[in-house]
Amino acid sequence: MMAMAAVCGGPEGDVIDDDEDRQIARAFADGDAAALKQIYDRWSRLVYTLALRSLGDQSEAEDVTQGTFVSAWKARESYDEARASLSTWLITIARRRIADAHRVRAHSARVLGALQQQAEPAVQQEPDVADAILVAQELELLEPDARSVVRLAFYDDLTHAQISERLGMPLGTVKSHLRRSLQRMRTRLEGNRVAY
Repeated sequence: MMAMAAVCGGPEGDVIDDDEDRQIARAFADGDAAALKQIYDRWSRLVYTLALRSLGDQSEAEDVTQGTFVSAWKARESYDEARASLSTWLITIARRRIADAHRVRAHSARVLGALQQQAEPAVQQEPDVADAILVAQELELLEPDARSVVRLAFYDDLTHAQISERLGMPLGTVKSHLRRSLQRMRTRLEGNRVAY
């Protein structure tokens, strides 16, 4: 219970409460995989809940939770128990991951809007054939699963859930494919425009 108070910003916020917590934190910092499992078992539910409340999406919350513990493991040598409790350190990482997820979501929405404008028939002007060819070429560069997801989303106008059902692919995987594919396509398309 004291550890929960530390995460919630209680007066003990930066103090590791007992010897067991200190031992687990030190073992984790030293690279003990068993300590990582203990930490995950103890704090993953809290990280997931924070992410879910902020993002409102289960698959994104799962991605944030996994990413938080992967980041913590990779950066374990930088953990300093004199500066913060392990729980506070983990929550700080989780908050950064949540902020990253919000940025990716906003960016994906902008790219999605741009791609949808490309896909919608122009009422008053002819579509730019060069742009259409460029988008088609970029689409072909995607891996097969990602290409299928993007085509179903933009050309067949299916929802994430419909794509998941049609392809027999988990919903989180569909969203990840779409998010990553749009980012890759946008980066390459912007690079092509600069080159011309």
